[in-house]
Amino acid sequence: MEKKIYDRLKDKEAKLSVIGLGYVGLPIAIEFAKDISVIGFDINQKRVDMMRKGIDPSRELGPEAFEGVDIEFTADIEKLKEAHFHIVAVPTPINEQKLPDLRPVISASRTVGKVIKKGDYVVFESTVYPGCTEEDCIPVIEEESGLKFGVDFKVGYSPERINPGDKVNTLRTIKKIVSGSDDEALDQVAKVYEMVVDAGVHRATSLKVAEAGKIIENVQRDLNIALVNELSIIFSRMGINTHDVLEAAGTKWNFHKYSPGLVGGHCIGVDPYYLTHKAAQLGYHAKVINSGRYVNDSMGFYVGKQTVKKIIAKDKNILGSRVLVMGATFKEDVADIRNSKVVDVYKELISFGVDVDLVDPHADAEEVQHEYGMVLKPEPKGKYDAVIVCVGHQEYINLSEDYFLKLMPTDGILVDIKSVYRGRTFNNIDYWCL
Repeated sequence: MEKKIYDRLKDKEAKLSVIGLGYVGLPIAIEFAKDISVIGFDINQKRVDMMRKGIDPSRELGPEAFEGVDIEFTADIEKLKEAHFHIVAVPTPINEQKLPDLRPVISASRTVGKVIKKGDYVVFESTVYPGCTEEDCIPVIEEESGLKFGVDFKVGYSPERINPGDKVNTLRTIKKIVSGSDDEALDQVAKVYEMVVDAGVHRATSLKVAEAGKIIENVQRDLNIALVNELSIIFSRMGINTHDVLEAAGTKWNFHKYSPGLVGGHCIGVDPYYLTHKAAQLGYHAKVINSGRYVNDSMGFYVGKQTVKKIIAKDKNILGSRVLVMGATFKEDVADIRNSKVVDVYKELISFGVDVDLVDPHADAEEVQHEYGMVLKPEPKGKYDAVIVCVGHQEYINLSEDYFLKLMPTDGILVDIKSVYRGRTFNNIDYWCL
């Protein structure tokens, strides 16, 4: 009796490939490589060279993670032909019109189509709208390979649940959704992932259900944050502190506590647009989801405008005023700047003629310049009329009033988007948080 793919992988008679070695793909590849033979593929040769030296370009994994693992990093498509189980973990961004940009996942599907063989498996981890795997990706694989889906190869969908910067909730500790194109595929995909996910797997009833399950995880969070962001705008006009209100309401057992802030990144700030796009194709305009997106996408401009108002209220000329923006990444303690909403704060200040300096201990200056055209300064310099702490990096948590007084005059304004310093007493600084 011919061995199934799980047993072949486990006995190292077959190899597993991971296509796309970013913040999702690399940790998956490394974990599998502890038990089976892995080919790690990325189209960026520079990134591949770094990983061969034990360096994670995303700065999530330390050099020790690369030790004692059975993995070969490559940018050579031909090398993928040695694998029989392919995991696609490429980004699924949105374009300037906030529509799904499927180019990376379609390109990866073409790559798979060039190397896939009869009996092979393909599992997609990229976040997409329900139906994308079957309607958009599989036809590309069939066209490129000449093979027939369901007859010559099987497909699974197992959405990533990687949380950048989180050392507690990891691939091994987070329960994973798995799905397959038929019962055998589901069984084999589940067994393969169970090798590296200690928390176990949830077997979804179909590829579409798995795709939908992933996307609503982030839609739900987006809507909850949008609610508290809107509440923060309302409460600010009332002169009451949003966090005081949330603490009071949070004493009820079934109240779900969320905090206001900038909603960026490549999950919460992106994934809802995949679902609303598909809904629109089906003739339904997603009113609640789109409203939440509008609120969250507006928060950076709101913070910028409120800062400008506070500077003017100090009887200062806004033209030529200086503001320091601290933090450029999309969340605390990571280097990732993709879809960072700090950019909106920055642009809003610039539109009023404000002179803005931007600093961040984690972000790469070249990436910030290339991606957004913003200059990342090595450190603050001179005096500022206002300082906006946009990201709650560990380096910022314990900064004192004396630190900020060195950056501002005694009537300076400290804007604390993440409420890092809430509860402290500031005697010589005008403090404001969402």
